[in-house]
Amino acid sequence: MPTTEPPPPDTHGPHEPLRPHDLVRDHTVYACVMGSRAFGLATDGSDTDRRGVYVAPTPLFWRFEKPPTHVEGPAEEQFGHELERFCELALRANPNILECLHSPLVEHVDDTGRELLALRGAFLSRRAHETFTGYAVSQRKKLDADVRLHGAPRWKHAMHLLRLLTSCRDLLRTGTLTVDVGAEREPLLAVKRGEVSWSEVESRMTRLAAEADAAADRTPLPPEPDHRRVADFLFRVRRDSALGH
Repeated sequence: MPTTEPPPPDTHGPHEPLRPHDLVRDHTVYACVMGSRAFGLATDGSDTDRRGVYVAPTPLFWRFEKPPTHVEGPAEEQFGHELERFCELALRANPNILECLHSPLVEHVDDTGRELLALRGAFLSRRAHETFTGYAVSQRKKLDADVRLHGAPRWKHAMHLLRLLTSCRDLLRTGTLTVDVGAEREPLLAVKRGEVSWSEVESRMTRLAAEADAAADRTPLPPEPDHRRVADFLFRVRRDSALGH
C-alpha cells in the first residue's frame, strides 16, 4: 500500500549546502516502480527501477545555487525529477514521464502527489502520437543497425519497442494510457527470448505503427494538453511551500 506520512520539516537554511539526495529523501511527493516490473514483463533477473517526483522548497529558488531539476539515487536504479521539470516533460508528452504517472506500482504518495495523479488526464494529448512514434523510430534504427552489424537485434530492446508501439496505439484509440501489458506478456517475453524471427518482429512493428497512425486520425485525445490546469497546480504548490504550508 502507498505510504502517506508527511515529510520531515524543511531544514535547508539560506547558507546550508544543497544536498540533492536530501531533496529526494525529505520532499518526494510521488514514487513508483517503472520498467519491466510495472510493464508486467519482469522475470527472475529483472531490476527494480524506481522513479519519483520531489518538490524543492520554494525558498531554495531564492538562492544563487538553484535546486537540481533531477537527481539520481540515492538508491541504485532510482531517479527523481523536480516537480516543475516533471510537469514540463509530461506536457510535452515524453513517453517515459507519462508512463511514470500511470504506473500500477505506487510506493509513496502524499497529498501533493495525489493532486499530481489527479491531473494525469491534463497531460494527455495528440502530441503523444509524435513523441511515442518518434522514440520508436529512433529505437528501430538502433535495432536495424544491430541486425546489420551482428546478424540479430538486441531482443530485449525489440520486446520493449513492440510494447511501446502497442501502448501508443491503444492510447490513441482509447484516450487511456495503460502501462501493464496484460495478456501480451507471454508473446512479448517470447520475443525477448529470441523465439520469434526478426522478420516476424519487423512485421509486427510495421503493423502496430500503421495502426497507431490510423488511430491518430480519430483519437479522443485533445489536440493540446491542459496547460492552465497544470500551471495552476504548480503555482499553488510553490505558493504553499513559500508560506510554509
